Amino acid sequence: MQTDFSRKDRELINNDYYHDLSDRWYTADDDPIALLRAEARLRNPWIADNIRRHARASEDTAVLDVGCGAGFLSNHLAAQGFRVTGVDLSENSLKVAQLRDQTGRAEYILADAYQLPFADESFDVVTSTDFLEHVSEPRRVLREISRCLKPGGLFFFHTFNKNKISELLVIKSLEWFVKNTPEHLHIADLFIKPQDLKAWMELENMHLVEIRGVRPVFLQKPIWRLLTTGTVDPKFRFRWTKSLAVSYTGFAQKMGDPAKSRVPSPESASAE
Repeated sequence: MQTDFSRKDRELINNDYYHDLSDRWYTADDDPIALLRAEARLRNPWIADNIRRHARASEDTAVLDVGCGAGFLSNHLAAQGFRVTGVDLSENSLKVAQLRDQTGRAEYILADAYQLPFADESFDVVTSTDFLEHVSEPRRVLREISRCLKPGGLFFFHTFNKNKISELLVIKSLEWFVKNTPEHLHIADLFIKPQDLKAWMELENMHLVEIRGVRPVFLQKPIWRLLTTGTVDPKFRFRWTKSLAVSYTGFAQKMGDPAKSRVPSPESASAE
């Protein structure tokens, strides 16, 4: 099932952490996974809205979620009426995702992102959030994503910028302040500069449409709870920002079909 690339990834970064979470994916507040849940609460509605706005969405819209984990995004999109397939290499996480799907519209498959088990141009939308920074060969993953994406289709992403600021906030701060943060949850060398991701997507025939930064809301009471107790309040919030310094979310469109109109880029879109 695993490619040599995925086996290499396991030697570099602690991806097994997610395999052992079980239902803590959805319940733990003394674990960095709680921050991922909080971030998803901001990001998931934005992704769903942009699918409806730009992908001619219907109940037949086919979405592939690469590196889906326990289904934070997959199950949200299924609840919005889309036909969703989630893939991951953690069988335990997929079981949690399936149990948490209240719609029956999400299908979960054990699969390697480097070798996706789908025909060319199978999906209207592909998503990969909080995943590209967990692989050593992101360009190969992007190649597979583009292969599975229909011309005119959309690719949504979220990952971390590669710089000293993100290393401090994403790696060191979690180790210092969040309980149960394991070693090597993230590796700074695997973070991705926005301009690099943009260039790699262009090489795979995917044109950047929009990109925006994400950061915590600093003036909120849950920040103080995090700093003093090491736990994450259920009301912890993230917000959008123009700065891409720490983490960023966006989407691209696959080119190649002149019958499908190109999504216009907002004036604010930038990969600086």
